[in-house]
Amino acid sequence: MRTHNKETQATTTPEMALDFLKEGNRRFVSNLKYNRDLLQQVNETKEGQWPFAVILSCIDSRTSAELVFDQGLGDVFSVRIAGNVVNDDIVGSMEFACKVAGSKLIVVLGHSKCGAIKGACSHVELGHLTGLLNKVKPAIEKVEEERGQQATGAEFVEAVAHANTLISLEEILERSPILREMYENGEIGLAAAYYQVETGEVKFIKEKVKAGELVA
Repeated sequence: MRTHNKETQATTTPEMALDFLKEGNRRFVSNLKYNRDLLQQVNETKEGQWPFAVILSCIDSRTSAELVFDQGLGDVFSVRIAGNVVNDDIVGSMEFACKVAGSKLIVVLGHSKCGAIKGACSHVELGHLTGLLNKVKPAIEKVEEERGQQATGAEFVEAVAHANTLISLEEILERSPILREMYENGEIGLAAAYYQVETGEVKFIKEKVKAGELVA
């Protein structure tokens, strides 16, 4: 598998970047991962990097974006935080990835059986984790409003995890005029995806790969 370079990154569209990830997850689920020479990729990326996407995911040990999307060294920027929530530092990292380093796609990757989401639903308080889990409250409130129930049960937690993924995606454009302008100009796309830890499959639940276009 060829390492991405400046030319391949420049000719990649947001739609192509999304397809790269979908194809990679299909390989992962089918256990047909590309046979990469990682040491060769180390050599090929020693002078620079040209990732085609930036992926925000949870710190959960089962959700490594490079693995579940079958990508190699230099292919994607990986941003990880418990609960795949958004803050200013994460948005700034995405601005660097897209505006400076040339990435064409932003993906927010939530996942099933998320401990951070379960903790937020259970109102866990623990040092600095308290403030992080508070960022999940909009998703909890949204699901409570839709379902008319309090945050209890595994099904409710899964619904909150889905909602949190979608809210994080929208929050990126709300927080960043830079990324919003790039999206409106068709320079980048965005997508929300959900990883099933039980099967390894990634389902894309919202795609915004063309300015003004929304595919759910």
